[in-house]
Amino acid sequence: MEFIGKIIAVLPAKSGTSKTTGNEWKVQEYVIEDSASGQYPRRMCFEVFGTDRIAQFNIQQGQELKVYFDIDANQWQDRWFNRIRAWKVEPAGIAPTVQQPAMPTSAPAPAPDFLAGDIKDDLPF
Repeated sequence: MEFIGKIIAVLPAKSGTSKTTGNEWKVQEYVIEDSASGQYPRRMCFEVFGTDRIAQFNIQQGQELKVYFDIDANQWQDRWFNRIRAWKVEPAGIAPTVQQPAMPTSAPAPAPDFLAGDIKDDLPF
């Protein structure tokens, strides 16, 4: 799924250590607003997981972005919570690039010459 809008809040990063693996983790949340929806703009809070992705995306407040994300739900103490995790972020003004097939650089093969004697009427109709 994707959402296009302006980053209106950059929330503080959270980090910790996994209880199962002992590995360090880091996550940061952002709030994006879709101003194109008119009088009642839609907002979404999404997260970016991993130090490398947080640095790669380098999301700043005020940026217009297109955010690609997945939605998942987790249960904690008999309650369910949705998690919206971004997997790709790009500037909103960039359209996807479509590669056109390359034009042949060599001249096409010449058409065969047909002589009047080569014509056969072998069509069944």
